[in-house]
Amino acid sequence: MKHYLGAHMSASAGWAKMGQAAVDIGATTMAFFCRNPRGSRAKAVKPKDLAALRALLEAHQFGPLVAHAPYIMNPCSKDESIRALAERMLAEDLELMEHLPGNYYNFHPGSHVGQGLEVGIEQIAAMLDRVLRPEMATTVLLETMAGKGSEVGGRFEDLAAIIGRVAVKERIGVCLDTCHISDAGYPVREDLEGVLAEFDRVVGLSYLKALHINDSLNPPGSRKDRHAKIGQGTLGTGTFVQVITHPALERLPFILETPDDDKGHGEEIALLRSLCDGPDDAAGPVSGEDG
Repeated sequence: MKHYLGAHMSASAGWAKMGQAAVDIGATTMAFFCRNPRGSRAKAVKPKDLAALRALLEAHQFGPLVAHAPYIMNPCSKDESIRALAERMLAEDLELMEHLPGNYYNFHPGSHVGQGLEVGIEQIAAMLDRVLRPEMATTVLLETMAGKGSEVGGRFEDLAAIIGRVAVKERIGVCLDTCHISDAGYPVREDLEGVLAEFDRVVGLSYLKALHINDSLNPPGSRKDRHAKIGQGTLGTGTFVQVITHPALERLPFILETPDDDKGHGEEIALLRSLCDGPDDAAGPVSGEDG
């Protein structure tokens, strides 16, 4: 089968050009920011450009996209104004995502900065409850984190606690980052089956919607969060073959966030396809379907 492999792409030249750049590197999914990743200004909604992107994705049989929230978004900050900014950014970005229906919007749960884990979980869930609606065309994903500092999301239990407090559960899910969970102490290289069983027990595999596939510069349990290119870190190429071809995961979108440019990401995608794609080259559902 042909897996949904892609990378984080830039939308700076326009939405349709971003899609073509993804096609050019052999991607069949991609991630992108809806605004400056380290700023608060949202990208302008350009319906014709977004419609052209949708047509391009359908023509090339893309799987679901995984948009990414800006890094400054922290819904569990001590500062009320920062929490309010996070909520505004989420609402605005989801409005833009209505022009790309059926896809995902991923965000880092945030850092409680000394308030305590329980307070952080409550604040994140409260923001989601105020923004999520059943009729929305986008599913919001909580990203698994490395657990550095006061990060929320370094344990599967954190994500389960947030999901448990959100009313509109059909619009919430999880994006699993291989570097993050390894750095958090989950033995993804040595025991992928055990890690997935633990995720299923704590969160539920039905909530797992996408993966960030990143090697790690650090050993398991380091809580450092430093990505490496595929095969150039402590996880190794074999781990990603296991992940991408696992029956519980293989229909999900896999996004590279490795320290590389578009050309390098294209080479990583080609490598992974050579190792993971079987003789059946059918792409399956087009963009906007969960598959």
